[in-house]
Amino acid sequence: MSTGKKSKSKQKKINVRVDFTPMVDMMMLLITFFMLCTTLSKPQTMEISVPSNDKSIKDNDRSQVKASQAVTILLDANDKIYYFEGIPNYTDPHFLKETSYGANGIRAILKRKNVFAVQQKIDLDQKKLLRKINDAQYSKMLSDIKSAKQTPTVIIKATDQATYKNLVDALDEMQICSIGKYVIDVIKASDKQLITNLKNGTGGQPQQ
Repeated sequence: MSTGKKSKSKQKKINVRVDFTPMVDMMMLLITFFMLCTTLSKPQTMEISVPSNDKSIKDNDRSQVKASQAVTILLDANDKIYYFEGIPNYTDPHFLKETSYGANGIRAILKRKNVFAVQQKIDLDQKKLLRKINDAQYSKMLSDIKSAKQTPTVIIKATDQATYKNLVDALDEMQICSIGKYVIDVIKASDKQLITNLKNGTGGQPQQ
């Protein structure tokens, strides 16, 4: 028998090098694509003129936003949503009303207040469907409808216990109901007192 040593086979090591240069180019292209294609929504603002006590001023010029056209929505914990119309009455515990999200809740209330714009938008959609107007004309006419004097102003306020989803759902209702004048405002102690009054069934002035 041969006593010679068996030669061991050696595996040749291959250095693997991954070239990430194409990945960098791809990332730059994606960033450029999203920067060019993403449109930033313009913030919705609301201008309110404080009524004047001067009796010589006509009633139409006394205030640009009538209290009867304003709707305030309060978002609270456990998907609770409240609303009131006009100037709040802190002596009436039932002035603030509770409703719900969806077609049978706040949506029905906003459509009732904004019946002018809702009907006008239906007619406008029909014209666009029949191609009587183009996209540019549609956008311009829809903007005019939403900002008309007959349309209400909606103020949305959320407590610390309300969720982000509650706010998103409320904003969705603005689009569904063709509300063009709305603003997200900071909730005040007086607003929280209205919720407390409703829950407790008691009236009274807001706590400072």
